[in-house]
Amino acid sequence: MKNSSQATDNMKGCFFMLLAMAAFSLEDMFIKSAVAVVPLGYAVLAFGVGGALTFLCLMKSRGESTVPPDILSKAMLVRVICEIIGRSFFALAIILMPLSSASAILQATPLVVVLGAAVYMNEKISASHWLAIFAGFIGVLMIVRPGPGDFNPASLFAVASTLGFAGRDLATRAASPKLSNYQLGFYGFLVLIASGGCLSFIENKTFAIDSSSAVQIAAAILFGVIAYNALTIAMRSGSISVVAPFRYSRVIFALILGIVIFDEQPDLMTLSGTLVIVISGIYILYSRRIKRDTAECIENVNKP
Repeated sequence: MKNSSQATDNMKGCFFMLLAMAAFSLEDMFIKSAVAVVPLGYAVLAFGVGGALTFLCLMKSRGESTVPPDILSKAMLVRVICEIIGRSFFALAIILMPLSSASAILQATPLVVVLGAAVYMNEKISASHWLAIFAGFIGVLMIVRPGPGDFNPASLFAVASTLGFAGRDLATRAASPKLSNYQLGFYGFLVLIASGGCLSFIENKTFAIDSSSAVQIAAAILFGVIAYNALTIAMRSGSISVVAPFRYSRVIFALILGIVIFDEQPDLMTLSGTLVIVISGIYILYSRRIKRDTAECIENVNKP
């Protein structure tokens, strides 16, 4: 009975993880399409306002405070800064480079999280995990290709966003458990209002928004909120080691949208680098699961 319940939870978690990754990819697609007409700063600002209002309504429906005491902690300050870095640079990346390539580089985020946990949280990493992290970074270099010829400077924005999102995830782990996901989501979108306003001031552009761009921004907000909530449900359902690998489906959705919508043509080097990153991340997830299960078995055997 317990195994049946666990299997059901795992199926639920995998479904919502796939839904979250598909929604994130659609969000990226609509933002990339909208900024062809709307300046980036205004698009980010509108995205922040829409997302913040949505999560504000969700918070109010559950009677949660909009200014909880733990929101002013050091971990939340770091999370806010990293959120700005991750969101802003990734928006720049998907505008200035192929969506598929930017999303592929972003898949290195879990590897950076594991590395950051080792450096800043003193978590132990095995030699095989170090090799997997190194291989993942080689995969990133295969996509970025620093050097003359095929190098696209915009790929550095994707690398910077990966560091920002990894920092956000690490700060989230250090944040108070009293903060709900809705509160974290609200403040995550709230900082986008500030960063969007700053970008708008720097760009100093005037524009006339048409109905198509307005619909695209609204769709980006909708899919952004769906993605965030689906991701939350996924990570709270089933075994993380079973559910988390489906996070890499985002690069598949991004490849499909990039090819179909934006007529992108990823080359063999980009596809190979993406595969290396995905394999490295999945290896770390499953090897950690095996290590944990082995430790639990030994503990059970040693019990009197």
